[in-house]
Amino acid sequence: MGDPRANALGKIRQLAAEPRDLVRLWQESTGVLTETVPHYMVPCWYSLDPASLLITSHYHDGMPEFPQEWLNGEYYAEDVNQLAQVAKSPDGLATLHESVRDPSQSPRWRQNMEMGADQELVLALRSKSGEVWGALGLYREPDRPMFDDGERKFLRAMAPALAAGVRRALLIGEATDPEGPDAPGLLVLTDDGIESTTPGVEHWLSQLPDGDWEKGRLPTSIQSVAARARRTAAFPDVPGEVAMARVLSRSGRWIVLHGAALVSTGEPRVAVIVEPAHPARIFPLLASAYGLTDRETDLARLVLEGYSTAQIAEEFVVSPHTVQQHLKSIFEKTGVRSRRDLVGRIFFTHYEPRFRDNEKRVARGKPVRGGPASP
Repeated sequence: MGDPRANALGKIRQLAAEPRDLVRLWQESTGVLTETVPHYMVPCWYSLDPASLLITSHYHDGMPEFPQEWLNGEYYAEDVNQLAQVAKSPDGLATLHESVRDPSQSPRWRQNMEMGADQELVLALRSKSGEVWGALGLYREPDRPMFDDGERKFLRAMAPALAAGVRRALLIGEATDPEGPDAPGLLVLTDDGIESTTPGVEHWLSQLPDGDWEKGRLPTSIQSVAARARRTAAFPDVPGEVAMARVLSRSGRWIVLHGAALVSTGEPRVAVIVEPAHPARIFPLLASAYGLTDRETDLARLVLEGYSTAQIAEEFVVSPHTVQQHLKSIFEKTGVRSRRDLVGRIFFTHYEPRFRDNEKRVARGKPVRGGPASP
């Protein structure tokens, strides 16, 4: 039978490597976790914007709408175990009981107790390259054993695979249900050629060098990414990374390709996702919405990620006084008085609309969106 946790880790890695929508990934991963890490009720899954560490969606079976007061607590209250705190921590995993000497002093703990849960473990879903694409919350009732070292080791080991799975699921969702002219395109390829495509693929492929859509000739870059993705399918017990390539288009724009093998009992198939390479959406949005300078926008990013004044000063190689002057200007332009107010303003103005829309999309069986809502 082998090691149950090693077998469970293999299942999680396989689930995350197979292109699927985000809710299905959460649901099927929950099934594996239930057998491996005992917990109260069901997990709470989140997608995060890696550029800001702000929540873009959640999935909690039985809770279609995330309570407003919980969101307020996440972004306006002084508390422990908040998602951004865990996401930027070196370990990427924290429990509430270890984060505060007296749990009863934590609004988060009191909120959990009202739901019947005592312990809370938060895991950041951090990719191998360091980007955090999501988070997982697990809970236990009063008088239950604490999450032990073996369980923590298992959770940390599965985090990179699930982070890649979240990224892939968001891309596939956007490609199959496009929103806007820059939405990704999706091709499904077999050994014989193109099996299917989503609307807009022809537009992207026409911009790649040496391809000819009308003659059915795929660009070399697409063929290369597909071949690399096929090779990962030859090793089902090893978690294959998504094959990626960055290609300069005929118009001078960078385009990113992602390839992943589709696991099935039939003919081997590969999904290739094509999307424009663009800067993190939140930063141009902040500059246009509030008139922040480039330096102020960069500094605001670090505030969203929870950096202190000293850490920001070290990052920018300036004095703490200079950082405070920049912060003063940012506060004036955004109409807030503190760092926490700034984080709350950005979340509730630019992310909560996406968060609430994703709740409606989940209820309708539509793909989840990532990043802030478009202005």
